[in-house]
Amino acid sequence: MDFEDESAEKFGNSEVRDFTWKQLLDLYACTECGRCQAACPPFIEHVQKIVDMRRYLVMTESSFPHEMQLVFRNMEVNYNPWSMGFSTRADWAEGLGVPVAAGKQEFDVLFWVGCSGSFDARGQSVAKAIVGILKRAEVDFAILGVEEICCGETARRMGNEYLAQTLIEANIENLNKYRFNRILTTCPHGFNTFSVEYPQFEYEKPVVHHSQFLLELAAAGKLGGTGNGSKGVYHDSCYLGRYNGIIDEPRELIKRSGAGALAEFGRRGKRSFCCGAGGGRMWMEETIGKQINEERVDEALALGVDTIYTACPFCMTMFEDGLKAREKEEKVRVRDIAEIF
Repeated sequence: MDFEDESAEKFGNSEVRDFTWKQLLDLYACTECGRCQAACPPFIEHVQKIVDMRRYLVMTESSFPHEMQLVFRNMEVNYNPWSMGFSTRADWAEGLGVPVAAGKQEFDVLFWVGCSGSFDARGQSVAKAIVGILKRAEVDFAILGVEEICCGETARRMGNEYLAQTLIEANIENLNKYRFNRILTTCPHGFNTFSVEYPQFEYEKPVVHHSQFLLELAAAGKLGGTGNGSKGVYHDSCYLGRYNGIIDEPRELIKRSGAGALAEFGRRGKRSFCCGAGGGRMWMEETIGKQINEERVDEALALGVDTIYTACPFCMTMFEDGLKAREKEEKVRVRDIAEIF
């Protein structure tokens, strides 16, 4: 979206005529199909159409859910969705001897910690687990520290394209300061943003999700599992399975860890069921119908598992909240795949 275009009368889509012919064809196919209650066929991509309409509401009409007002302000002021000062972004790594990019300049892997890994207590435990693995495997890595800011994914999905582009361009400026080969992320949202969307802003760098990277280490004999013998189930994050085809890697990693029997959801892989946090819903309340995360938790409980494995900080939060709602948080635990090594 070109914000320098002074002839633009509005941003985003407010009328049917604003959609491209391909989008209109998809919409026609969608309404004629009528099978969405069972499973939406993969020829129908609805997310971008919703984002285009959100862009109009947010940037032209200034109309968006009240919960997002604080989230947007936090991103503008402190570059993260939480009300945390940006100067504390690397506090989680204190005492761990984590190398910072500014002190190295050149390294193999940039560990993109993300907002959850930097500010959320549960996400920080995953970030620390990743650091421990990288150190044991003698990986040449570094983090950006306070130079890292929100990748812009949530702002973009919620329709605040101007804020998203501001964050993206600032990140690219910082990333271009250093020489490295790959970006490692623990968040599928960040993974998708760097691999699919940052190239739109002329920044391209190989990106690897930690499920892929840890499997590489395990295959090279640099990663050993704990073998806790639990019965678990793995939940496919939308931005791993549905959008980027990363389905087998997390399961193979869990198998190599010796974690025990692995059950499967009926809805999995590219047909997985969302945890309820995507599209900015992580920061909003659900007031209509059954909460999505609770429905997914009910599916897990029906499988009789004692562990739910995730590879996404948003999914982890949604599952833990769902288990608390079902008063099962003491019987079933949620673990990121990095925490089983």
